[in-house]
Amino acid sequence: MKKNLLSLCLSVALSIGMPLMANAATPANVSVAPAIGAATLQSLPWQPLVPPVSQDVKLDSVSPQINQGDIQGAVAAYTLPADRGSLEITLSSIAKDNALYAPSVLVLDEHQRPAAYYPSSYFAYQPPGVMSADRLEGTLKLTPALGQKQIYLLVYTTRQDLSKTTQLTNPAKAYARGVGNAVPDIPDPIARHTTSGQLKLKVTAEQGTGNVMIGMLQSAPAAAPVVVGTNAPAASAPAKPAEPMLNDTESYFNNGIRQAVKAGDIDKALKLMNEAEKLGSSTARETFISSVKGKG
Repeated sequence: MKKNLLSLCLSVALSIGMPLMANAATPANVSVAPAIGAATLQSLPWQPLVPPVSQDVKLDSVSPQINQGDIQGAVAAYTLPADRGSLEITLSSIAKDNALYAPSVLVLDEHQRPAAYYPSSYFAYQPPGVMSADRLEGTLKLTPALGQKQIYLLVYTTRQDLSKTTQLTNPAKAYARGVGNAVPDIPDPIARHTTSGQLKLKVTAEQGTGNVMIGMLQSAPAAAPVVVGTNAPAASAPAKPAEPMLNDTESYFNNGIRQAVKAGDIDKALKLMNEAEKLGSSTARETFISSVKGKG
């Protein structure tokens, strides 16, 4: 039973290091994420976020920093509850003054083990709108495994991304498209990637599918097995009454019951009676009783 439950859970989510589909994009295999030392992770000031929540984040020289291996510059570090069901996280990095922070995200389980990796390529460029600026944006759908209290979300940028740029949309072009005018033939600005920037986080809790499982399934006490998908075992539905049995079938079972009782095979007679009643017999029990009493 436990093996079947585990297989079911893994068929719709992710165990450590094997991400599945999340929205329209796919997170990268966690094994290719930049390595971060345990001491570095433990030293970060992890900020708790309790959904639903929206937060503007300014990354600058006073923000937490990681300058280790491929990771360079300011980072954002958060803890998220693991007991609120699935989590939907929309991360936006806002362009300002032709500068842009190209985010990558590493998700860790309760024990700060890497569980899912979203490289900067996951966060696609979105042109400005009436109420929004140029931005890189992506949505993460995560499902914390049972038995955890919290998971971790680390946002950072890399050396490779700092060497790249993002082509923005000229504001005049965006305005023309918005009002239905002809789009002018003018160049688009280029945003350089920087170690600081402006982020926006929106986190909601939801009961969704197709999400990324964060953390290993925890062993449950034998007296309280884990039930996948529900908080408690579902109550058994009332059995649907069987259709009335045909006369020939009724006679077949009744004769079988009489013969079994006559041969002293009470177990067989009981089995025949139970099977007959499941099929809609209304006389099998009476036949069994009368046979046992020697009146059949």
